[in-house]
Amino acid sequence: MSTVVVSGLGVAAPGALDVETFWANLIAGRPAFAPAAALPDSGVIVGAVEEGSTFADLPIPLPAACDRNAVLAVAAAGQALTQAGLVPGTVAPERVAVVLGNGGGGLTSLDVQYERLFAQGKRPHPFSVPRAMGSSSASWVSIAYGAQGPCFVVASACASATHAIGVAAALVRSGAVDVAITGGTEAPLSRGTLLAWNAMKIMSRTGCRPFSRDRDGLVVAEGAGVLVLEREAHARARGLRPDVAVAGFGSAADAGDIVAPTADGMARAMRAALQDAGLSPAEIAYVNAHGTGTRANDLTEVQAMRDVFGAGALPPTSSIKGSTGHSLGAAGGLEAVATVLAMRRALAPPTAGLDDPDPELALDAIPLTARGMAIPAAMSNSFAFGGLNASLILRRLN
Repeated sequence: MSTVVVSGLGVAAPGALDVETFWANLIAGRPAFAPAAALPDSGVIVGAVEEGSTFADLPIPLPAACDRNAVLAVAAAGQALTQAGLVPGTVAPERVAVVLGNGGGGLTSLDVQYERLFAQGKRPHPFSVPRAMGSSSASWVSIAYGAQGPCFVVASACASATHAIGVAAALVRSGAVDVAITGGTEAPLSRGTLLAWNAMKIMSRTGCRPFSRDRDGLVVAEGAGVLVLEREAHARARGLRPDVAVAGFGSAADAGDIVAPTADGMARAMRAALQDAGLSPAEIAYVNAHGTGTRANDLTEVQAMRDVFGAGALPPTSSIKGSTGHSLGAAGGLEAVATVLAMRRALAPPTAGLDDPDPELALDAIPLTARGMAIPAAMSNSFAFGGLNASLILRRLN
């Protein structure tokens, strides 16, 4: 069976438009939260991407047809392709797939069009449909970089990006494609979307603090995290020296409550990923947790980990959402990027804001300070509304 390797990384995240800045923020435990511009005076805070002039140079021929989530995806994909050394002509375009996760589609564009239609009495913009359609981010990455292989979006709420990476790795492993551009993107900071999240009463006004005794909710964020995957032999033939592989993927459904998570579904996804990778729980040195900072999610996730690893054998675990916020369908992409970087640099990112760990969880959540440690194998988890669970296993090659 072919080994699938990571040959490029790219991000567009709150506080970071490149991988090195993203990593520096994570290692410093530096949150990038600010009051929600779409909900002034509400107290709601979000993680917004400040693009500056970076997005002006993106290879998008029809920017008027782009929702913001597509723009973020194109920005992150361009970085990942550059890092992978995949300039035009390197690979046959029909052998390059685009598989992205996106939970909500064109949420920002939908708000704009409803405002035009119902508040202003104007007709919708002619590009309303291509802006809003859930598949647009994958289409725009394909158009921007000439990828002509399989191209689609996986939608599984907050597990979308992790599912997308797992599917993309399977395409590469099977030989259906040589290269896959994968990960996730989301732009949910519109007024309507934030009001909907606020109605659930799970949004923090003070900051995301996963695994903390006083955690009080999540911080909704936008962003994109993209990886380039290819077979190890293909990468080496191009002169690369790949060092991290996507070794396993597992997915499971709770078949229970639409919003309340269950430990059983999470645990089955983790076990399936371990089985796919051919690894035992004891071989996982680090877990990048879903870790949203809500009371229910953090507790249930730790219960599931105890089931998989054993109550007294939980690996060091951190959640980067204390720094990045929760970018919903993009979260697993950003977290996969963070996990690859942690393995390459032998440095586990901390859980930002965790100055009072919850004793009920009894988890080494790497509070506040990054930890130097060898990480030969790691797990990255995403657990979504609807009982949709996905886990990745990454391992070092050398």
